[in-house]
Amino acid sequence: MERETMDVSLENCICYLSDDCLLSVFNKLESELDRDAFGLTCRNWFKVRNIGRKSLTFHCSFNPTLDKEHANCIPKILSRSPCLERISLAGIAESPDSALNALTMSGSSLRSLSLYCCSGITDDGLAQVAIGCPNLVVVELQSCFNITDVGLESLSKGCHALKSLNLGSCIGISDRGVSAVFSNCSNICTLIITGCRHVSGVGFRGCSSMLRYLEAESCMLSTDGLLDVVSGGGLEYLNLHKLGSSTGLDGLGSLAFAKSLRILNLRMCRYLTDDSVAAIASGCPFLEEWNLSVCHGVHLPGWSAIRLYCNKLRVLHVNRCRNICEQSLLLLCNGCPRLEVLHINGCIKITHSGLALFTVSRPDVNLRMDEVLSIGPSIENLFRMQ
Repeated sequence: MERETMDVSLENCICYLSDDCLLSVFNKLESELDRDAFGLTCRNWFKVRNIGRKSLTFHCSFNPTLDKEHANCIPKILSRSPCLERISLAGIAESPDSALNALTMSGSSLRSLSLYCCSGITDDGLAQVAIGCPNLVVVELQSCFNITDVGLESLSKGCHALKSLNLGSCIGISDRGVSAVFSNCSNICTLIITGCRHVSGVGFRGCSSMLRYLEAESCMLSTDGLLDVVSGGGLEYLNLHKLGSSTGLDGLGSLAFAKSLRILNLRMCRYLTDDSVAAIASGCPFLEEWNLSVCHGVHLPGWSAIRLYCNKLRVLHVNRCRNICEQSLLLLCNGCPRLEVLHINGCIKITHSGLALFTVSRPDVNLRMDEVLSIGPSIENLFRMQ
């Protein structure tokens, strides 16, 4: 009887705890399992759990019917969590613009938004985001096929604090949209334009020195555009894997002006010539990793320039380069004093004897037969809000 009285008394005390007190308790729970259990206690605690929620992720089911049902629930769920700092709708392709109306509930607290593969989102939805979420720092729009320069202009004018922006495979984006981003968001340090075939690079003209990381894989950057890409002077990582050329000419020598560059991916840049390799090698003294795999235009003069100028190079990729020969390998052996790793396989002019001789001469260099497709920092880490 006494025990029952104590339980009832304790229950009454808990019922009278203020929301602020309950929120303080909730914020001390580290396990997501405990946080979920907290919210299932009663309706009031469920309300407090939603108020205390900082991050919300909707998972793609790969079932169009189910994803459509999820998309319809998004506004209701978002309206219950007014203090969110991070929201991910990644993969919910059926998400309409109307689903973003409820983002205004989080308003100034929202700092990270992922709309990855949300192909139902248009410029109108992005305009809503710009108005309701002015403090966004991280935005992912990869594969949002209905986003154009108009939406990007709205976003950049409303979200001046943007630092990381993923526009990968946004086929409606051009230099006009990129220019708007740099005009309105001076703190942009990470930008992905992979697969944006209508971007020539001239939209980067006058970009901020804050730009450190650029992914421009499978783009069609012009010679003038390449010069504009490096005009800010702050780039440390640049990925131009499979860069196309509308003229069939090599304009990569412009990268010599990227004086701060540390990691450069030119894999499958088939128009690259020895002149550009020499310009980059001499103009980028801080290069630490360089991917030249499947660059058949690099011959003896290019490898000689790397040997001569790349004194800080630690990792070099030469996989499947048709025109690296054993004389080229000997040049690299006698230069690049800080070289630690050489990725080399499928090079038809290199024999096992040549590799063995290199190993004897440079035992400090690890010869690796694997081919690495992605180098540098992971995209996930760059877009993870600190």
